Amino acid sequence: MTTTIPRRRLMQGAAAALGGALLPLARSAHDAADAPRFSIGENDFLLDGKRIQIRCGEIHFARVPREYWTHRLQAIKAMGLNTVCAYLFWNYHEWREGRFDWQGQRDAAEFCRLAQKEGLWVILRPGPYACAEWEMGGLPWWLLKHDGDAFLRTRDDAFVRPARRWLKEVGRALGPQQVTRGGPILMVQVENEYGFFGDDLDYLRVMRQALLDAKFEVPLFQCNPTNAVVKSHLPELFSVANFGSDPQAGFAKLAAVQKGPLMCGEYYSGWFDTWGAPHRRGDASKAVADIATMLKANGSFSLYMAHGGTTFGLWGGCDRPFRPDTTSYDYDAPISEAGWVGAKFEAYRDGMTRFLAPGEVLPPAPAPMPVIAIAPFALKESASVFASLPRKVVKDVSPKPIEHYDISRGLVAYRVTLPAGPAGVLEAAKARDLAWVFVDGVQVGTMDTRHRRYRVDVAARTKSVTVEILLYTIARVNFGVEIHDRKGLHGPVTFTPANGAPQPLENWEIRAIDFDADGVLPPLAFKAGRAKGPAFWRGSFEVGSTGDTFLDMASWGQGIVWINGRCLGRYWSIGPTQTMYLPGPWIKRGRNEVVVLDLTGPQSARMAGLRTPILDQLQPKNDLARALGKAKLRLEGVAPVHEGAFAPGAATQDVMFAAPASGRQFCLESLNAFDGKNFAAVAEIALLDKNGKTLNQSNWTIAYASSEEARKEDGSALNAINGQTTDHWHSAYSGAAARAEHPHRLIIDLGKPVEVAGLRYTPRQGAAGVTGRIKQYRAYLGERLASDN
Repeated sequence: MTTTIPRRRLMQGAAAALGGALLPLARSAHDAADAPRFSIGENDFLLDGKRIQIRCGEIHFARVPREYWTHRLQAIKAMGLNTVCAYLFWNYHEWREGRFDWQGQRDAAEFCRLAQKEGLWVILRPGPYACAEWEMGGLPWWLLKHDGDAFLRTRDDAFVRPARRWLKEVGRALGPQQVTRGGPILMVQVENEYGFFGDDLDYLRVMRQALLDAKFEVPLFQCNPTNAVVKSHLPELFSVANFGSDPQAGFAKLAAVQKGPLMCGEYYSGWFDTWGAPHRRGDASKAVADIATMLKANGSFSLYMAHGGTTFGLWGGCDRPFRPDTTSYDYDAPISEAGWVGAKFEAYRDGMTRFLAPGEVLPPAPAPMPVIAIAPFALKESASVFASLPRKVVKDVSPKPIEHYDISRGLVAYRVTLPAGPAGVLEAAKARDLAWVFVDGVQVGTMDTRHRRYRVDVAARTKSVTVEILLYTIARVNFGVEIHDRKGLHGPVTFTPANGAPQPLENWEIRAIDFDADGVLPPLAFKAGRAKGPAFWRGSFEVGSTGDTFLDMASWGQGIVWINGRCLGRYWSIGPTQTMYLPGPWIKRGRNEVVVLDLTGPQSARMAGLRTPILDQLQPKNDLARALGKAKLRLEGVAPVHEGAFAPGAATQDVMFAAPASGRQFCLESLNAFDGKNFAAVAEIALLDKNGKTLNQSNWTIAYASSEEARKEDGSALNAINGQTTDHWHSAYSGAAARAEHPHRLIIDLGKPVEVAGLRYTPRQGAAGVTGRIKQYRAYLGERLASDN
């Protein structure tokens, strides 16, 4: 079985119709001129008829300064890779509907040309959905102007029509880079990990056809996590598996659905970081062993990430249910955020050297870019955010999502009059993402979507007061059904007086600073000294020579940084990242202007440029969030809806209850573990309806966890409901909480009362012997199994 792509233009139309299907390849001397440059055979990838193992590494050109593209590609080549995998982010190129941008930093064709110049092939991943810890998974925000709640990544015309237009534009811009036309692109991916999201195989066929219509002639493929390979496979698409461990299992799933070479589409070299959780790392020795296993099995792979880079600007995404990703995308990749190589790089390089093709020699790694320190400097001028709001006012009876007002992202200020009256509670239907509530200019509370906290207490008033709510959009969720992430304050907004009924607050004035695609600053009137409340700050530094540096943001609160008018990215002093990577080409000799938006106020309005980054320093005291330990457990007298024992091993398990039960909160109680130790861990929990289908969890959050590991690793409870089986909740094993014994409990707030008929449990992944795999358990469902009071 072979996928073929003819060279001759005469045959390209027929090849496009095949679109990567696995078809017999009959070859003879008379048609040698029509032989494909790249094809997929029964056992091997073939390049000019010869076997090639694809040793690929992921790099996102949007996360690397254009001036450094060649440097990073040279490092990838030196590590032992022969191919580079490149994502396209649809929203990066079409932030405003109908306006495509392929210039400068967005010049994907130039990135492909540079890869080819360095002797690297390219695997293209154009979406339309990407994930990649990128704003909305790469989907444009303006899609959310459509009123549907579940139309993205479906055959709904509101999604398919613009997605087809996007893929047609990709074909125009990058079609000439295909290997059939002398370029480096060997294969093109259709969608991304759709098997996690849905089961409509006809949707995949629609996306495949869109790429064929865009004149892509090279083989088309799809990738999915190991556990979704079988259910998502299409004969028309070559399948590859994504995993970070157990390559034998991943390859076995592929062999079950197709004849062809075995390939891991994403092998995880590390993991991404989210604000408030420890920095994630990957085990180099384990990775090298897995790579050796794949290559010995005649397999191919792509490292995710070979080089992570930095999510500059406001492009960072958000893990589900709502855990914003850090600006640093270092990923603990073998090539660091700043392009440095070290022990991990050398381990990967040494591991791959044994599998090089005859005569293949690796070049040395490129020298690191110059690094400079910048002496501490002060930002002495400030401008109030409220004073910097534009004059344009949107008036509405009740607030709607900002997409309704054609606002993409940024700062949104809401103003309404609250009449005199007794103390009570102001509550919004939703606030995406963080909001600070002021009454007559005095802050009285915050709203925080991470914990579904949309209520603020307001004191009694003898006269009417002005309520102002300043809302900050951090990032749209990039994974799962939660990508339908409409931002802003959602009405109705009500005020409930003590012992009274809710009263709607109406007739709002709305003003916004829309940072748009590239984080453009609004006009600002700076004054010397410290402005009151949320503010922009301005200062400068001077250098005689340029080089990479890391801005130390540890004394600041939360916000955004601009350097010489360029949006560097978001910072948040809760960590784990305390520095911001500032590339040398973005620094000028002489004076450089720095502007900082700080929403909570700096401890000290000073910063410096460091020679090394700070990637793993948490400061939880700076967060707005409540601690899970403050919630009170309310299980006494509650009978479990189910109890039993899980099977050993790492396989996902479905358990149906004797009868469905209803409640707003679900509790999984771990009674003991297979290894006999006092720890509990969960990779994922999903709940099932009476038909065995998973329930929508877009409104879920964690109400209680008996403990969670937050020092040695990210073992936070939210990992159990984020859809990522590669991470997990783990009860504490460092610090005082490590002494806790079974039972361990995890309580999920479902957002509203729900009927539940069963649960899906995914144990902690990894090799046998990992701690925390639950043996005996109980499940509870109730209206309030944990509460704050």
